[in-house]
Amino acid sequence: MASFIDEAQVHVKAGDGGAGAVAFRREAHVSRGGPDGGDGGNGGDVYLEASTNVVSLLAFRDHPHRRAENGTHGSGAKRFGRGGEHSVVYVPEGTVIHTLDGAVLADLAIAGDRLLAAEGGRGGRGNARFLTNRLRAPAFAEQGEVGEERWLNLELKLLADVALVGFPNVGKSTLISRISAAKPKVADYPFTTLEPHLGVVRAGGRGTDGAEYTVADIPGLIEGASEGRGLGFQFLRHIERARAIVVLVDLNPFAEQAPSAQVEILLRELGHYRPELLERPRLIVGSRVDLAGSERPPLSSYGGDLEISAMTGVGLEELTMRLATMVATMRLARPSRSTAPVLHRPRAEGFVIERINESYVVHGRDAVRAVSLSDLTNIDALYYIHRRLKRLGVDRALARAGAKRGDAVIIGDLSFTFEPED
Repeated sequence: MASFIDEAQVHVKAGDGGAGAVAFRREAHVSRGGPDGGDGGNGGDVYLEASTNVVSLLAFRDHPHRRAENGTHGSGAKRFGRGGEHSVVYVPEGTVIHTLDGAVLADLAIAGDRLLAAEGGRGGRGNARFLTNRLRAPAFAEQGEVGEERWLNLELKLLADVALVGFPNVGKSTLISRISAAKPKVADYPFTTLEPHLGVVRAGGRGTDGAEYTVADIPGLIEGASEGRGLGFQFLRHIERARAIVVLVDLNPFAEQAPSAQVEILLRELGHYRPELLERPRLIVGSRVDLAGSERPPLSSYGGDLEISAMTGVGLEELTMRLATMVATMRLARPSRSTAPVLHRPRAEGFVIERINESYVVHGRDAVRAVSLSDLTNIDALYYIHRRLKRLGVDRALARAGAKRGDAVIIGDLSFTFEPED
């Protein structure tokens, strides 16, 4: 049976850009045919997109690598290379994407939300692009850019209308199995539920025309859960997105804690984890009323709203109807569909200079692209590089950074000695 996975890593690799072509027009009766090398195609991008068709991060556990297609190279007769196909990687609604150092890149809360996770490399320009009045027969072209590549952390926070919160073995799994078609494992010992379960509830009972909403069975919480005790905040995050919360209290007289103490501890743990959770609509429900007997504590003693028995069915219909009303009210206050745009991460233009040992290393997309030519031994190519770097201001920036004549400078795969202009 497939496991529920709510944390995973994914390695995204965008496609590399195709190289530009070096070619010249060669036809009968055409003298001095000019350069006609075409551009390389752009590499494909990798997107992460929230989808209702995915409910777990299980697909990334054994197969974390996702990549897009490379662009093809240009060719003669100004034929451009084909762009690489984009790769769309589907993740569950409620997936939060982090960098490895913990920075949040995106929160794909609703189906359709999309993040540009890795940008494809731009295709190189063919030699036809370098034709100028001075340079009539350029014998060089640009190489394609390497596509972006990195690891990302994925964290799933369940998107449910209602979250069931309570101590271990309080009857949450039995309840969700009675009011929905979910079939969680049920047993008479603590921490039976080791993973969240989602169930779809139809208000008024199954087979009716009532409103539908989803209920999440959250594994049992104990005192100190907000600090990591027990199953800890590993599952507390699944409560964050719930529109309403049901605090399930065990009325069994043999329970370890009195109903009022259970409510106090559970609300305290929710408040410590996320104070805003205490502002969500909630119901405090007494569970296992069939075991409580006639001497059970009154509702007012623990702030209860109603009492139920998942075994006998007492109070279940009233519970589902009251939850339906709460959920309907909350849905009116929140959009049901995403209006978020595609989340792009523009690459920084320009360049930066870093001193490493005795060398000056120039980082930046524009600077690296300027030196990524097919033939660095070609005098015309070297002239183009010098002119392009000067236009970008790299020489002035190197001088301001302290570079002296004869110092080593590294840009991409090109190394040279710094020669400042007089």
